Amino acid sequence: MLTDPKLKSQVDALWDKLWTGGLSNPLDAIEQFSYLLFMKRLDEEEDRRERRASMLGQGHTALLSAGIRWRYWTQLKADDALATVKEQVFPELKKLGVEGSSFQQYMKNAEFKINKPSLLIEACKLIDQMQISTQNQDVQGDLYEYLLGHLNIAGRNGQFRTPRHIIRMMVQMIDPKPRERIGDLAAGTAGFLVNAYQHILERHTSPEILTRDEEGIAHNLIGDLLSRADNEFLKDKALRGYDNDSGMTMLRIGSMNLMLHGIASPRFFYMDTLSKAFAEERQYDVILMNPPFKGAVDKSDVSPTLPGNTTKSELLFVHLILRALDMGGRSAVIVPDGVLFGSSRAHVETRKRLIEENRLDGVVSMPSGVFKPYAGVSTAVLLFTRAATTDRIWFYDMEHDGFSLDDKRTPTPGENDIPDVLKCWANRFEATFNAQREERLSILRDRVAPLKAERLGLQKEMNRLTFEQAIAPDGDGDAAKALQAMQARLEKLHGEIEPRQREINQLTRQFWVTKEQVRANKYDLSASRYRRVEEDEEYYEDPQVTLVRLVELNHSMAKGIKELIDVLDV
Repeated sequence: MLTDPKLKSQVDALWDKLWTGGLSNPLDAIEQFSYLLFMKRLDEEEDRRERRASMLGQGHTALLSAGIRWRYWTQLKADDALATVKEQVFPELKKLGVEGSSFQQYMKNAEFKINKPSLLIEACKLIDQMQISTQNQDVQGDLYEYLLGHLNIAGRNGQFRTPRHIIRMMVQMIDPKPRERIGDLAAGTAGFLVNAYQHILERHTSPEILTRDEEGIAHNLIGDLLSRADNEFLKDKALRGYDNDSGMTMLRIGSMNLMLHGIASPRFFYMDTLSKAFAEERQYDVILMNPPFKGAVDKSDVSPTLPGNTTKSELLFVHLILRALDMGGRSAVIVPDGVLFGSSRAHVETRKRLIEENRLDGVVSMPSGVFKPYAGVSTAVLLFTRAATTDRIWFYDMEHDGFSLDDKRTPTPGENDIPDVLKCWANRFEATFNAQREERLSILRDRVAPLKAERLGLQKEMNRLTFEQAIAPDGDGDAAKALQAMQARLEKLHGEIEPRQREINQLTRQFWVTKEQVRANKYDLSASRYRRVEEDEEYYEDPQVTLVRLVELNHSMAKGIKELIDVLDV
């Protein structure tokens, strides 16, 4: 999610330049923007590789010659710069990676369509002003998402770019390891693969080398603690992705994203993984993905290895993941809430298979605004292990993800459950950790109970005094004074109860549910079905008392009216 207003305005300005400069096809504009961004980031990546080689005391072989680096040709006159890009830079860009790689295949017919020298220079200046190297790790994806938002085609096929912080949460929960085969069967801009790669590097970089930005994201991920064999496997064999959402454009962008993060030859392929053409089975140790929620698919082209009783893509992808995982393989996948509670035979059988034939490790229910402004759909993360045994299931009912849940998605650092999600997940089997949470919960309940009881008593008394004030003779201000004092005490009580209640709610967002409980509820995985939410007790006056007081109030009003009539008669 692109939240920086300055960066947004810079992207808008660049978009306007490309649009008015002759790139009237929206996808052309996005693709050309991606190429320029790629050229800029290649230059920065070259700097990073030089620093890494220096840290490790190794020699450095440049990917790009000095004459085709961004810092050189952007300083040329406009005509010379355009000629250099078209005749030298772009042809070299198309050759990057291993000979015959998928990236080279996708780039074979790629065209650099900016033909105005002045437009090229203006666009480059705007990209320089964005200071992309100082931004966080996945700015290319953020910028691409923002441009799609301008075109109103984001999520046209049910594919929404997964917010970076949700990707990081899922990757940390699955915790991919060196030598594990990691896949994404609907990869988009390759965000999951990039983050899995960086997660492994971070875990295997010396602590004194790592630095962190204001978001806590690690940098200088050199992986110096990896063996040479593990490092080669990670770069050449570990990651594999597929996508067919936007044809070659998405594949080029995803491949460029992987290359910019150190994968010289991305294994990123054009494929409808639900189709008969995709036959992979037991090929992955880890699958991370956010499949498209596009509803029904063409049944005639669905692989016969997948269930024939549904055409819902979100259900088919769950079965596909189970097929593609090796025994003991792990997955974290985002699904719409309907997968959790849908009552159709296909929905129930999908959940039953996860629980009875595999191990459903966890369910993280996410708030409905996570994918705004593109969709308000409620979603959850399913975490499971193939061919293991389910005894009980860990749940976390997330209410805040660190951003407002409206279309603006403004950062709200004080309302973020993700750190607690990660802490609880990592310690879910630790008896001491869970005992401490239960003890804290018990203490809070004991402290808040008398405060709530006092509040309830105050509400009852204030209700009585409000009535007394209504029927009091003119000049009698006793009830009003008492009400004022009670209102002040009520506000103070609220200030004492609210933070304690908020912590109680936080502590109860994590809970366990047995397989027997889920089985008894038709394998329903909705967090709301099992979570015990502690609601505040509200004071409601006995209806008989209310009726008696209404009668008294009517008598008082009638008496007042009679007195007024008598005065008027005089």
